[in-house]
Amino acid sequence: MEKIRQINSDRIRWCIDDFGIAPEELAERLNIAPERFSGVLTGSEGMTFNQLRAMAQFFGRGVLFFLEPGRVNEISVRTPAFRSLSNEKPDLSPEVKRLIERAERHREVYLTLREELGADDLPRFNPPEVKGNEPGLAAAKMRTWLGLGNDPAATRDFAAYREAVEAKGILVLRSMGYVGGWQFPKNSSVIGFSLFFDICPLIVVRKQAAEPRQTFTLMHELGHLILHRRSSIDVEANLWAWQGHERQANAFAGYLLVPDSFLEAIRTAVPADVAGYDDWLTDWRTTWGVSSEVILRRLLDTARLTQAQYDRYRAWRKARPAEQPEEGGSRMYRHREPIHIFGQRYVRTVLDALSGNYITLNKASGFLDNLKITDVRQLEKHVARV
Repeated sequence: MEKIRQINSDRIRWCIDDFGIAPEELAERLNIAPERFSGVLTGSEGMTFNQLRAMAQFFGRGVLFFLEPGRVNEISVRTPAFRSLSNEKPDLSPEVKRLIERAERHREVYLTLREELGADDLPRFNPPEVKGNEPGLAAAKMRTWLGLGNDPAATRDFAAYREAVEAKGILVLRSMGYVGGWQFPKNSSVIGFSLFFDICPLIVVRKQAAEPRQTFTLMHELGHLILHRRSSIDVEANLWAWQGHERQANAFAGYLLVPDSFLEAIRTAVPADVAGYDDWLTDWRTTWGVSSEVILRRLLDTARLTQAQYDRYRAWRKARPAEQPEEGGSRMYRHREPIHIFGQRYVRTVLDALSGNYITLNKASGFLDNLKITDVRQLEKHVARV
């Protein structure tokens, strides 16, 4: 097979350094002998188009990226939001970096299509001003801003909280459990990240075994955007932090999801045995769409639970079998998966652009997680019924 020799080896080296992998590892992934790949890096060897395409896909780039002349200008290929995440966690894995860039590209798709459609209802991100050291007051303002209301009997789940956040011009994406471009790597502890923009900030939440954990991650990331007005990436340990910005984001999320007025609805006494806490809180967990952990931490805030009781519950939970991880998942309703990943607003924007002939069916398929054409048509019917 004919080989392409006009490959910019400087750009390959930049990607290798950026992803923190060895040239030999990349050669193995591309099924190229190490000595031949050394020749590619020195310019004495070429690559087949299939090899070049495989390398581009691995790095999350287009093929033309490696054929363009000149060195990489990181400012032109990476947004300030991405660079701030990279500075915060310089050890990001290649898979997480690709996921961040993929999310940014879909944000650009969303904004571009909305502009094509003439939509002008995405104002600058301008929530009420709040202080991180006043989580209760901050959360109260945000519940009003998000239109969540203060009825403790009103049932909410992740979809409802997501809709409230997206109604304020924030795009919320959620990963999937199957292997693919929208899955966090198994060995990564990252549970979510937020990218701060003046127009259409972006939150990405990792799919987890329990939906309430996703809800808390969503509000934790919202806390970073509102309280700190910067991009942030979070690992599991951050959700237990008791100091700094992570403590503020945790307190914000807790007060937002379970304000003091909600706790008044819990009138029964704390069970003597921590093994009974989950059953005790079942109705409220289901109604508010949160975990027992969130409610207990709020009860701790109001001195209705002692630190010793809380610690015993945490020890009991830790000793129990771990929840099933996010990997896996049924593909029975493949045509609905874009709603899970991108949300109703993004999906409707793509489908509106398709029906208005602003984009082709193939483009729409690519924007909707590479759905098959038949699945795109099924998705149109499903969205029309919702």
